[in-house]
Amino acid sequence: MTSGPANPRPIPILIDCDTGIDDSLALLYAAGSPEAEIVAVTCCSGNVEAHQVAENTRAVLELAGRPDIEVALGRTVPLVRPLEITPETHGPKGLGYAELPQPSRPLSDRHAADLIVEEARRRPGEITMVTLGPLTNLAVAVEREPELPRLLRRLVIMGGSYRSPGNTAPTTEWNIHCDPEAAKAVLTAWAAAAVADASGAPAAKPGSGTVSRPLALGLDVTERAKITPDHVVALARRAGSRPDDSIVLARDEDPMHATRSVARDPVVRFVADALRFYMEFHSRYDGFYGAFIHDPLALAAALDPGLVRTEALTVDIELDGTLTTGETVTDWRRVWGRPPNLDIAVEADADDFLARLIERIGGLAARLAAG
Repeated sequence: MTSGPANPRPIPILIDCDTGIDDSLALLYAAGSPEAEIVAVTCCSGNVEAHQVAENTRAVLELAGRPDIEVALGRTVPLVRPLEITPETHGPKGLGYAELPQPSRPLSDRHAADLIVEEARRRPGEITMVTLGPLTNLAVAVEREPELPRLLRRLVIMGGSYRSPGNTAPTTEWNIHCDPEAAKAVLTAWAAAAVADASGAPAAKPGSGTVSRPLALGLDVTERAKITPDHVVALARRAGSRPDDSIVLARDEDPMHATRSVARDPVVRFVADALRFYMEFHSRYDGFYGAFIHDPLALAAALDPGLVRTEALTVDIELDGTLTTGETVTDWRRVWGRPPNLDIAVEADADDFLARLIERIGGLAARLAAG
């Protein structure tokens, strides 16, 4: 593991998300990271419905001072299954208690899948794709452009549960659960391209490179990245704002209510209000006042893979199980005899990541406040 990325050149990233609370933190992390060049953001249904996702995404990017970033709406329902959303986890509009102004910039005229394909063709071998929600848009994109696994530099997935319980059903994680057929299609497409590479088959399109295995961060590692009220206080201080006591779990006070101060910095205010809802959810269901922030960790690992240690493994998606549909079935003992198709994160430096999150988002807030 490493203390920071070594490559001084900005990394072009395409982010596909279902902007709820932790997606919004990932967007702020990316906006605050000098090594990230955000090419565009594409939107799918998941935490909330896709049109709300698109509104949330544009509003968060405007909060981050990045209204210039193109935001595209994709497919609004899963490939096969009915739409599921999770307002009990992320709030009725996906951002917890936070409220943001309506975004001023319109959505892109491009469909998300077309945007992914067109940007990958425009910059073959350069772009890292980061998926923070269900894989619906990427499945549509790779159907339209089978060379996509070669055109992208790498794919980083927040999704799956590889050696831990699920968070949706006993063995399934939310992003894969919502659209398991899309996850299956994506893994199949990347694996097929890798097999073709291994056989020496030439790329179908000039400029297409070789395929790298996708990096997947599942609940096994993302649930080690817990943000607590103390981290939010540290973020506020980094931003130059007074801490927001509404999120501090005071010893003898109700953490639901502000008692001494209210953060006036809009980024800190947003983070506090969004996370307070998330922390209350985890307090009810997971027994701690804090929150798992899955998506920012995946985004951080896309920018610096040194944050995680990985193992190359073969994974398939269960589509027909009575109790296990959406499970990321992982061949830990290599009994299938199939080549690995994912680099699975098995360890993450959560402390380093959380320190970076405080610095990136707190630093972004400070820069915006300074004008």
